[in-house]
Amino acid sequence: MAELPRVYLKTGREGPAFGRHPWLFSGAVDRIEGKPANGAEVTVISGTGAFVAHGLYNANSQIRVRLYSWDQEVRLTHDFWHNRIACAIHLRSSLGLMGQETGCRLVFSEGDMLSGLVVDRYRDILAVQFTSLGLFLQQDLIVDSLVTLLQPAVVYLRTEKGMRELEGIEAQDQLIRGNMPEGPVTIVENNISFLVDLHTGHKTGYYLDQRDNRKAAAAYAVGRRCLDICCYSGGFSLNLAKAGAVEVTAIDSSENALALAGQNASLNNLRNITWVRSDAFKMLDKMASDHESFGLVVLDPPRFAQSSRGVDQALKGYTQLNSQALKICAENAIFVSCSCSGRVSDQELIRVISNAAARENRNVQILEVRGQPPDHPVLASCPESAYLKCIICRVI
Repeated sequence: MAELPRVYLKTGREGPAFGRHPWLFSGAVDRIEGKPANGAEVTVISGTGAFVAHGLYNANSQIRVRLYSWDQEVRLTHDFWHNRIACAIHLRSSLGLMGQETGCRLVFSEGDMLSGLVVDRYRDILAVQFTSLGLFLQQDLIVDSLVTLLQPAVVYLRTEKGMRELEGIEAQDQLIRGNMPEGPVTIVENNISFLVDLHTGHKTGYYLDQRDNRKAAAAYAVGRRCLDICCYSGGFSLNLAKAGAVEVTAIDSSENALALAGQNASLNNLRNITWVRSDAFKMLDKMASDHESFGLVVLDPPRFAQSSRGVDQALKGYTQLNSQALKICAENAIFVSCSCSGRVSDQELIRVISNAAARENRNVQILEVRGQPPDHPVLASCPESAYLKCIICRVI
């Protein structure tokens, strides 16, 4: 093989790369030998001249090189990508997540040592998302491997405008293989059927990452009056209702999400859920004014912190929302507080809950500190791959 362009690191900035963190930021780069095109493979060399890793280069990204191989003899070939994808699929198969009617995250970017690639599986449909230019340019090889390994009926590409701009990816949502179903596809989660909107739904169509947390929350629902804040298509709501909640009130600001949630409830013959379209902050204020009280409250807001610069503002928003939710928790209520902001740690979320409880003159006992399910694995060398927090509390 031809020799690769070399990216030399500044002395003293090699630690994360030697520690197998997959991101190499622009500030760590000292100089470049050769003229790598954006998306091209490069070799990363330490300030003392030692081999560090092979990765994919992008001069337009703050993540200047995404690292994949720390073996000098193992280059980023078709076989390399194929074997990494096969390894990811093997994990999901061993977890029992590859059933005919199920959905799961098949490839989780950094968590599966494939930084910049996300693949979600809905029955025999694969939704592929590229968040790095380098892997986007390997699209044909990656799709070929997915088809060889799984023989899916449909493969389609989902893109995010913000990520396209950050990485310089020129692509739109597109069908890559097969014929896309016109309407939603049905998957089964925790023995509950859900319709997934593959065309316009959030993420790739559904929040697969909360599957186990929904089941955990549902274990507390029997005989309780429940509230699901930011319910989207009813993931928590349906799990609570089926588990034995007396009634469930579910709030979301999206008319389309609530329409799909209502269809999901009908599909499962669950009639004890009331769907409310409203801004969460406004509705919680109204419920407090009306002296409403719930025995179980789920708070699963959208991501507040898009970057490290937004963390302080996000924590203020989380504190306000948690405070409002605690106002309407009955004595001995269960409070489930979630955050999908990767920049907010589980300890920071616990502090948010503690501060909100003090503000409302309540005491909170933490029963469970939960995260993302095993099809969203956390890479030990990349703490940023741990993004989902779910704290289950008792309010007294």
